[in-house]
Amino acid sequence: MMHDIITLGVDIGSSASKCVIMRNGSDIVAKSLAPVGAGTSGPEKAIADVLQQYGGSLTDIHWICATGYGRNSLKAANKEVSELSCHAKGANYLFPGVKTVIDIGGQDVKALHMDGQGRLLNFVMNDKCAAGTGRFLDVMSRVLETDIGELAAQGALSQKRVTISSTCTVFSETEVISHLANSETIPDIINGIHQSVSSRIAGLAKRVGIEAPVVMTGGVSRNFEVVRCVSEEINAPIATSPLSQFNGAIGAAIYAWESYRQTKNNETIITGRIL
Repeated sequence: MMHDIITLGVDIGSSASKCVIMRNGSDIVAKSLAPVGAGTSGPEKAIADVLQQYGGSLTDIHWICATGYGRNSLKAANKEVSELSCHAKGANYLFPGVKTVIDIGGQDVKALHMDGQGRLLNFVMNDKCAAGTGRFLDVMSRVLETDIGELAAQGALSQKRVTISSTCTVFSETEVISHLANSETIPDIINGIHQSVSSRIAGLAKRVGIEAPVVMTGGVSRNFEVVRCVSEEINAPIATSPLSQFNGAIGAAIYAWESYRQTKNNETIITGRIL
């Protein structure tokens, strides 16, 4: 009799830690997010939260796969996989047949070109500058004294475009302060920020080659104004999912399932037993 295989995918990003527990590599049974990432207690908190949702302990997990910026720091992991591979795997789970993935994390932007069958063909990542990332939006929201979760709704109220021309986060902050001093409205400034971010993201995506269907993942995908602006820049519709922020963790959980099955298959071949 085949028993359920329970796996845990842990995506340790720069600004958030995400966990997903899956059954048999297909059913998501629990998920959690801690708004702190690598180098903090975030991964441990996210794991504790997801296990509480699941109603079990680590001993119930057959295989653990870690990905993301801090994947090498998770001692409980049975396997570590690059975030590019996990995001490709997770995106094809959420959006079967996807060809282009734009992932915007806390400190980087990734554009993936896929074959529609879940395989990664090519990718481009931003340089070390935070412009265009979640960190950039976080800095701008603090300058504007606006909750980052309200940026999309506020930006949608804009009546005119205010230009944010700098490609540097520090200089962009100076520009925003200057616009405030010139009595520009908060919605107009936020719209300018969204347009600036979207232009950089679209430029990166165009370098890898845009082929429909196109999806956006990562925390910034929750900002519907950024999604809209990028869609206009690349002249293609962009799909998102309520689970988009868990994309990397989903991919890691699927890799964990595949790795566990491969390990058991190898044991069967070596021992001659049917497990």
